[in-house]
Amino acid sequence: MAIIGIDLGTTNSACGVWQEGAARLIENRHGDLLTPSVVGLDGGKNIIVGKTAKHRLMTHPDATVAVFKRLMGTKHEVELDDRRFSATELSAFVLKSLKEDAETYLGETVEEAIISVPAYFNDNQRHATKQAGEIAGLKVRRLINEPTAAALAYGLHERKEGIFAVLDMGGGTFDVSVIEYFEGVMEVHASAGDNYLGGEDFLEALVSDFLARNDLMKERLSKQELQRLYEVLEEVKCNINAPHAGGLALTLAGREIEFEVSAEWFKSCVTPLLLRVRNPIEQALRDARIPLANIEEVLLVGGATRMAIFRNAVGKLFSRIPSSHLDPDLAIAMGATVQAGLKAKDQSLDDVVLTDVCPYTLGTEIVDPGGSGQAGYYLPIIERNSVVPVSRVETLYTVDSRQERVEVNVFQGEHRLVEKNVFLGAIDVKVPRNKAGEESVDLRFSYDMNGLLEVDIKVNSTGQTINHVIEQSPGALNAEELEKSKQRLAALKFHPREKEENIALLSRGEHLYSMYLGVERTMLGELLANFDRVLERQNDVEIAKARTELEELLNSMETGPLQ
Repeated sequence: MAIIGIDLGTTNSACGVWQEGAARLIENRHGDLLTPSVVGLDGGKNIIVGKTAKHRLMTHPDATVAVFKRLMGTKHEVELDDRRFSATELSAFVLKSLKEDAETYLGETVEEAIISVPAYFNDNQRHATKQAGEIAGLKVRRLINEPTAAALAYGLHERKEGIFAVLDMGGGTFDVSVIEYFEGVMEVHASAGDNYLGGEDFLEALVSDFLARNDLMKERLSKQELQRLYEVLEEVKCNINAPHAGGLALTLAGREIEFEVSAEWFKSCVTPLLLRVRNPIEQALRDARIPLANIEEVLLVGGATRMAIFRNAVGKLFSRIPSSHLDPDLAIAMGATVQAGLKAKDQSLDDVVLTDVCPYTLGTEIVDPGGSGQAGYYLPIIERNSVVPVSRVETLYTVDSRQERVEVNVFQGEHRLVEKNVFLGAIDVKVPRNKAGEESVDLRFSYDMNGLLEVDIKVNSTGQTINHVIEQSPGALNAEELEKSKQRLAALKFHPREKEENIALLSRGEHLYSMYLGVERTMLGELLANFDRVLERQNDVEIAKARTELEELLNSMETGPLQ
């Protein structure tokens, strides 16, 4: 049975399978390799995923959502019409769609997957991603860090040995990994990143500046107007390197607004974000103990790295032109697929060994080591960028003669105060009452390739040992909630694949209908109404003819905002 590799992205997702000695990416139901990470409900309460949902972002903003990956590992819920969904459940919808595409391609049931995550995802976010896979009906064999996946694809593609830096900027996150490839071994020396620096942040900077320059308040715009503004400026962001300057015209809050777009304006908006790119790069190099001059090549992956202004900044920092031999949108999916081949023990991959690191420091809460007796201080046990799997132990002592228990609070992060770090869980341990400092426990943390943290606590005076796997992170679903989510997803109806093409075309038409006025709008409205009537008659020949006619019109009407 095949194991698929999945890139579950903020903006787009993709999947693939290792076949005949190569990573083969799988086309979705629309014939595309990329599936937009967008989820919506239609009027009949059916779940819509991908391109179809993306077309409905502007026309049905109350029933459609994107960029929910940033909510992974939190308790925040998104309301679609009158239903509420967690980011884990929304991600499960995307995974289920990819799973169905893979099953159609392979002609067999798919039950196992490798899923990529940002290198700087914390334990809560990783756990939520695994749960999303479970809800979608997938056993997640491993979570692979996105830069590591990209490097794996790149290493096998080029077969080039040396030390290189992988810079991965997608829609929501920026990750940096320093990786060495030699004699079939892919060794990650260090990873660093910023979970709130991605293409969406560059877009948000453009939107904020546009609103400020035109004396507009985001709260005063309708959801449709706001979505239209984001769409227009997203296209500006993607086409700012075009040889012509241009302007855009929008109607917002009852005003006709004309705005001149230029590379200078774009640069002024995003420069503060570009300055943040440097810190993770320097941290990764520092942790790896590798000088900048030793980096032989810089590999760019993630759609946001297409921006020339980003490439120029990276080129200046490394004093070399960065490489992007693989499609930056697909490199991570290819790497996850290679890892799927490794997990399946494919013979063509026998000579590949992959090591990875723990991206965050893991530790526990202790009293002030300076002697004040105050709690709230952090004791690192597994330092960030330790090669995994890893196991470390620390001996801790009681601080009070009346003490009958030790509370082990587990945290993840880099701050000396635990309140500034991410809480992962707590374990309560009984100890004999004794003089302060005379009772001790050995606290062992073990961290594996899947980001699974196991805590062993041994009371040294009695020999009692407690084993605890950190699973119930804040924002995660317990066993009962997980089962309810599975049942809820199973009860929801997904549009059949054979009807998806027609639904997507209608959504695309409705999107354009909201953008046009006058004769074009009337003509498009009549064609959409006619297409609806043809679909109801369920005549395949008639549907194909009407679909071709509508597609031709939509293609002629879809022009960018820049003139």
